[in-house]
Amino acid sequence: MGKVYNKLVRDNIPEIMINNGAKPVTRILSDEEYIDELSKKLLEEVNEFLEDRNIEELADIEEILLAILKYKKCSKDEFEQIRLQKVIKRGAFERKIFLVKEEWL
Repeated sequence: MGKVYNKLVRDNIPEIMINNGAKPVTRILSDEEYIDELSKKLLEEVNEFLEDRNIEELADIEEILLAILKYKKCSKDEFEQIRLQKVIKRGAFERKIFLVKEEWL
């Protein structure tokens, strides 16, 4: 008996498993399941990055973000414009500002 995964995997994982002697059991997700699983995968990869702060985890996060953008029919250029507008309006995270609290005058 093998391991149970029940999670979204990269497209080549079943072939890699076959080449390693395993027999993957897969199914194709519905659109609703797909976006739910992408969201779970994003959280999984963010948590992995938080554990070891490895750049490879950031690459996984970006791959998931790109898949979500494609699902949402948002191009990388459109997404970049959204990001830049937020930078213009609210700034980036370059100055390392840590907000402790707010006090009213």
